[in-house]
Amino acid sequence: MDQIDTDVKPRRRYDATRRRRQAQLTRQAVVDVARQLLLTRGYAGTTIAAIAGEADVSVEMIYKAFGGKPGLVRAIWERALAGAGPISAYRRSDTMRLHETDARAVIRQWGTFTTEVAPRVAPILLLIRTAAAIDPDMAALHAEVIQEQLMRMEHNARYLFERGDLRPDLSLAQARDVMLVYSSPEVYDLLVLRQGWPLERYGDFVANGLMAALLLPPTGA
Repeated sequence: MDQIDTDVKPRRRYDATRRRRQAQLTRQAVVDVARQLLLTRGYAGTTIAAIAGEADVSVEMIYKAFGGKPGLVRAIWERALAGAGPISAYRRSDTMRLHETDARAVIRQWGTFTTEVAPRVAPILLLIRTAAAIDPDMAALHAEVIQEQLMRMEHNARYLFERGDLRPDLSLAQARDVMLVYSSPEVYDLLVLRQGWPLERYGDFVANGLMAALLLPPTGA
């Protein structure tokens, strides 16, 4: 009878966790570099080769992971929407609404969330709008971004509408459009980037403007 070799060690199961983590870190580094270059040099002035060189990755890696510049811009936009925390600002906003009964307090919190998200999102939205004039893929992304904004603002407006907090002379669509204006990158660009408003003042402006436009004055005011 043949002797069984008891010294043979069993194969270890392949653990891809570390490799996936490294790939995620590399992807984040590429997005960081792309954001910096795109906002500094503009969409037309930034090449995939330049991004790859700064991020110390291959051009092929970027095309494989993102599909090119439009895909990179989409990744930058999506990450910016999440805000600063591990839980996205939108999810935190929705959770906050579940525990807050006063509409004015909710809108105050929306103003605070705006100061977190706008510095990350607004410059990218302005870049997308500009690039849409010269790149069909960016024009498609711009249309998608606008639709996403409209859906989010309608989501928030419906919350006020269903609670009976909206002014009676406002329709849901009108409330949505008011919220779209106050959350627009153009307002952030004009007041913060051009006029130098502090973020806290900008957030108060957004909150106060939304309350004045959407809600009835408080009783006794």
